[in-house]
Amino acid sequence: MAYVISDDCTACGSCIDECPVGAISEGDIYKIDPSLCTDCGACADVCPVEAIHPE
Repeated sequence: MAYVISDDCTACGSCIDECPVGAISEGDIYKIDPSLCTDCGACADVCPVEAIHPE
C-alpha cells in the first residue's frame, strides 16, 4: 500500500530527501508515485504537518 500526501502539504521539501526510491515529486502540493513507493514510511516520519499517510 503506497503512501499519499494530503492537501495539508505545505511543500516544505522535508520528505523529498527521505524517500529512498525517489517516489516524491515537487509541486504546489507534493505527490507520491504509487508505483515507486515501497511503503517504508520515511516520508511520513519527517512531515512537520502530518500530511503523509498510508493510502
